Amino acid sequence: MSSENVGHTESDRFDAVAGALERLRGIHDVRESLDAVLQQFAESARDTIDGADAVSVTTLDGDEPRTAAATDLRVVQIDEAQYAAGDGPCLEAARTKQPVRALVREARERWPEFVGAAERLGVRSYLSAPLLIDAEGDSELVGALDVYGWTDGAFDPLDTALLRILTLAASATISTWHRLRRAREVIDQLDEALTSRAEIEQAKGVLMALNKISADEAFARLVKLSQDSNVKLRDLSRQLLVSLRES
Repeated sequence: MSSENVGHTESDRFDAVAGALERLRGIHDVRESLDAVLQQFAESARDTIDGADAVSVTTLDGDEPRTAAATDLRVVQIDEAQYAAGDGPCLEAARTKQPVRALVREARERWPEFVGAAERLGVRSYLSAPLLIDAEGDSELVGALDVYGWTDGAFDPLDTALLRILTLAASATISTWHRLRRAREVIDQLDEALTSRAEIEQAKGVLMALNKISADEAFARLVKLSQDSNVKLRDLSRQLLVSLRES
């Protein structure tokens, strides 16, 4: 929710989070990239948290942070100022695995690079919470959700608690997405293997019929042709079958 919507009742705010959780439950399309999933999450958080004018998602690829999603590209500059300095509220949330809430005007001594970038863009309030995925019972760090407000005091302790609920739900969504993506990859690999096997068997049958040779001899010829032409056995078999259909 933008700053102009600040002032909703606690009931309104809980209802908004409940709606966001319902939307998160539907984000399981493994055809989408993880960044696309995180973008949906960022937009959901922006529309849910009272006082949120922009939201970004910081992810850690190894030890290298990057902004994987943002509802306003201007705030990416604030993220990058923190990454360059190696410090700032989003990195602290990621390191400590605890939410961080800050008024920009009070954080100059602690995070000067962050404050400089935030003030240039008119950001005055900030809230960040860690994103974790569950790796077989152990929490594995993904990054942080970063919320920006154009007004002082845009976020209160209730916002921190609600954001924590959202990030826990998002972490579960990310974990599920990873599991489904891995399962989809295994299925695709098995399907490819079965298709390849069928094509190789068909190519063997063709060679057996044309040359009046055994299955072992036909397979040996396919292997030799594959090695001599530096073409995978599957692709060679497919080419042979296509050439026969076209002849």
